[in-house]
Amino acid sequence: MSFELPDLPYAYDALGPYMSAETLEFHHDKHHLAYVSKGNELLAGSGLEGKSLEEVVKESYGKNAPLFNNAGQHFNHIHFWKWMKPNGGGTALPAALASKIDSDLGGYDKFRADFIAAGVGQFGSGWAWLALKDGKLEIMKTPNGENPLVHGAAPLLGVDVWEHSYYIDYRNARPKYLEAFVDSLVNWDYVLELYEAAS
Repeated sequence: MSFELPDLPYAYDALGPYMSAETLEFHHDKHHLAYVSKGNELLAGSGLEGKSLEEVVKESYGKNAPLFNNAGQHFNHIHFWKWMKPNGGGTALPAALASKIDSDLGGYDKFRADFIAAGVGQFGSGWAWLALKDGKLEIMKTPNGENPLVHGAAPLLGVDVWEHSYYIDYRNARPKYLEAFVDSLVNWDYVLELYEAAS
């Protein structure tokens, strides 16, 4: 299968004031497109043609760094766009998720603080995650294009902390970006969909 750039599930200006149309245009149309284009180049002749994107990510990890970096970022971004929605975020979580966060992570407020701390604490480029591993929720962080798939976990929610995801809107204030993401952008229905699929 070849990689394809998905359309955004909302208009470029739909996530304002928390994420600007300019950020989405650069991030989706330039950065994500570059991962798709380069990923397709590197996929050719890799021996992984015809595999699913998840399989390409897992099988290139530790063996083909250039392909892994682009395939990993393509996978991450396909979900990143769906992990956000207009009027998202906040504490109104689907009941199944809320009770799982209570039991595994000590409640919503602790989850929020730990998730933001993971994003703030990821040195350089990378991602912060809510993932399901061995039936339990975990907060994780990974460098560059790495994701929970290669650590035996299912990613349920991820936030991009590469500078291109927030610099236009927040300059160097990564914590403010992460707070806005959790409080005003997260699409909890999509997180629930991934949780149910992974459970």
